[in-house]
Amino acid sequence: MAFAPSPIPSRTQFVLEAIKHDILTGVLSPGQALVETELAAHFGVSKTPVREALKTLAGSGLVVVSQYKGVTVRMVDADMAREVYDVRLLLEPEAVRRTVAARAPLDAAREALRRAAGAEDPAERSLANREFHRALYLPCGNPLLGRMLDEVRDQAALVSTVAWAAVPSWEHEAAEHEEILRLATAGDADRAGRALHDHIASFVQRAFPQDGE
Repeated sequence: MAFAPSPIPSRTQFVLEAIKHDILTGVLSPGQALVETELAAHFGVSKTPVREALKTLAGSGLVVVSQYKGVTVRMVDADMAREVYDVRLLLEPEAVRRTVAARAPLDAAREALRRAAGAEDPAERSLANREFHRALYLPCGNPLLGRMLDEVRDQAALVSTVAWAAVPSWEHEAAEHEEILRLATAGDADRAGRALHDHIASFVQRAFPQDGE
């Protein structure tokens, strides 16, 4: 007999989303300590939902739990960025090729680009950009592939948050997004996949160049 997972209690979900938002918008910096008692007081809850939220965030790779330092926001360095983006390069272009080949609707991706273009702050723009990528890979026809990409989605967003703070390059990425969507809308699965691959690869190369790049 299969058992459905227990839903996350509303207070834990509230704390989880609030901390995640602050991490992915740079309010909480990489390496910053996350103290249960301070967070509980800030959100007006007991330590239990904070503790559960931090466990979930550790599972998604946004925070790190250390015996000596406690819980801290995950640091972003070149090695971490390349690991996350290597997974994306292996999986996401193929997922997008399958989405386009299946003629899946692209309305959600188009709407995400519209919201990104009209964003009034980096947080709103980052969220819209994440939704654009997800709207392209999720209808690929393989739910497991979609879930695997979802698992690295938050870590990829953390990388982009740190990179944008150092080198604001969203206008460059926005133009690439438009071209990817144009190719996808035209039904050119192979070129859309290649354009997405180049988009992901060029971002990490710009943000975290290796020697000689």
